[in-house]
Amino acid sequence: MAAAETPLSPVNAPPGTSGPPAPNRPIAVIDIGTSAIRMAIAEVDSAGQVQTLETLSQGVRLGKDTFSRSEISRATIEDTVRVLRSYRQKLEEYGITRPDQIRVVATSAVREAVNRLALLDRIYMSTGLTIEPIEEAEVHRITFRSIQPLLHSERSLVESQTIICEVGGGNTELLIVDRGNVAYSHSYRLGSLRLRQAMESFRAPQDKVQGIMQSEIERSLEEIPELIPPGDRRVIGLGGDLRFAARQLVSNWDPRTLAAISVDDLAKLTDRVAPMTDDAIVRRFHLPFPDAETLAPALMTYLHLARTLGASQILVSSANLRDGLLREMAEGWTWTEDFRRQIFRSAIELGRKYSFDEDHGSHVAQLSRQLFQALKDEHKLDSRYELILSLAATLHEIGRYVSNTSMHKHSMYLITNSDLFGLGSQDMLLVGLVARYHRRATPKSTHPGFNTLERDRRVAVLKMAAILRIAIALDASRSQRIHAIQCARHKQRLIITAPDVEDLSVEQLAIRQGSGMFEDVFGLKVQLRRAERPQLRGSTSQL
Repeated sequence: MAAAETPLSPVNAPPGTSGPPAPNRPIAVIDIGTSAIRMAIAEVDSAGQVQTLETLSQGVRLGKDTFSRSEISRATIEDTVRVLRSYRQKLEEYGITRPDQIRVVATSAVREAVNRLALLDRIYMSTGLTIEPIEEAEVHRITFRSIQPLLHSERSLVESQTIICEVGGGNTELLIVDRGNVAYSHSYRLGSLRLRQAMESFRAPQDKVQGIMQSEIERSLEEIPELIPPGDRRVIGLGGDLRFAARQLVSNWDPRTLAAISVDDLAKLTDRVAPMTDDAIVRRFHLPFPDAETLAPALMTYLHLARTLGASQILVSSANLRDGLLREMAEGWTWTEDFRRQIFRSAIELGRKYSFDEDHGSHVAQLSRQLFQALKDEHKLDSRYELILSLAATLHEIGRYVSNTSMHKHSMYLITNSDLFGLGSQDMLLVGLVARYHRRATPKSTHPGFNTLERDRRVAVLKMAAILRIAIALDASRSQRIHAIQCARHKQRLIITAPDVEDLSVEQLAIRQGSGMFEDVFGLKVQLRRAERPQLRGSTSQL
């Protein structure tokens, strides 16, 4: 008896089961910053809601070492180990012992240190903790996740252009959210501790320091007015230095809400603080010495940003990097649909910059997603790779902006030397490589970029590029006439059915010419046809 084809489709989720709710799950994050190591311990309930249980902070002057001498001293490394050992003991009290219960990240002070590997290895050997230095793009993504609940809860913020800024010890982060969507993100190499260290290296007289700082702030941020279109805008500031200002200027501030401080009041406070010595700031405001060091340059930077943006007030939020990290852990490290949408908006803007064929790129991305879902039992890649594939499909032809000759190589170059919101350099490399292999030669061990990947990622690139070539062939006519497709496996063939399309001759020819890599990777020949046949002779392999 003839066997029917085996459809390739996503596996259905198991039906829900009744019973008592799952117990709350304890998690923790540690943020190794420029002047302090901070930890937040929380629990996640069955609905995925996060409740912070305890926060800790201890000063360690990592940034002072990195920004002055490019490496972290042995003494500072041992201070870091001491703090993390004490945090490890606290985590054990909460029953947080498994790697999936904790995430430890480090920002610019560790990322830029020439001996960062020695630091990371020393910490691992002493505490068992694995430290993840995160890039600026990841900081932007996590910052956005931390501020999202606030943006959704305030109607005035949803309906306006919101500019989120944070002056950290090493960098100043700027995120522009236009009616709920990320329109721009950038990291400026201007931080309060970095600026302070630069002033000390200049050995400028004390009465000249404030003026030099102001000039450096203006120089570093001079491009900002050109990036932000006019309109109804709100400015939200994050960071401990600005929270200090809010506590000084707003009576009875509840950190669960936004504090509004006028730019005039911020200017007066900055003028009071800027001439003071660190010792005087410690005595007057009862701040830890590391916080006193960064206070003046941070407030000067916030003030300059507010005036540059034409704001009469700054809204201060208590949201921080650890909030965003906890949200990501609670959601199981998955990229939410909203976050994916933000990345795609960023990809479309990048494509428009290089005058790409937007209709074709977007449609190939949609076809790629369908193929990815239908073939998931074959490729066995997780959902993050679906996003990588979709981005590569969207941008695979932007290299035409440079030249039609070696267009695929130009596409990779433009992608890997650009920014997409929330994606780090490794993810951008994967996007670029998949776009590079959408035609012509298949990956080789001598190809730059590909030869730096570990085996699992090399295999993922092969699989995604093979799928992309089929998706491109399905829109070979560039008419976007093939929409919904159905896939089935019959013996060693992948049968793709495109209902409601009368003439598939162009696409069928493209499939024959472009499916070689797919056959090499998956061991399946590809056949495109218009309508289902009732039966095919022969046996069918279950997937």
